[in-house]
Amino acid sequence: MQPLNPPSIAAPFARYSHGVEVPQGARWVRTSGQLGLAVDGTVPDDPFDQAQICFGNIMAILAEAGMGAADVVHVSAYVTDRAHMQGYMRARDAFLAEVPDDRLPSSTLVIVSGFTRPEFKVEVEVWAAAK
Repeated sequence: MQPLNPPSIAAPFARYSHGVEVPQGARWVRTSGQLGLAVDGTVPDDPFDQAQICFGNIMAILAEAGMGAADVVHVSAYVTDRAHMQGYMRARDAFLAEVPDDRLPSSTLVIVSGFTRPEFKVEVEVWAAAK
């Protein structure tokens, strides 16, 4: 993957790239949106804890395809309030902590009015690619 961060535009706000070029012939994985629902059916109240569950689920999905965080080319996240952004971003940064700067994915964060159940505060989906 090749990060695309042209010097003619402002630098990214955090650990992500403005764009990512994926080489021809790569295998793709697209996850569904993952919510902060633990395997036992509980939903923590804290947005960081919910996001940690989202990224844990994503890692399990990627592992099924023999991929990991370094293969993620785009992260889309949705939070229900600006107050939840910091917790989400801490979890995203932890998810990407081992990814070298020259492999950081592109990223989108959107504030939404809600999800299927009112206790959900964060939803995350990714695109990943690997040879």
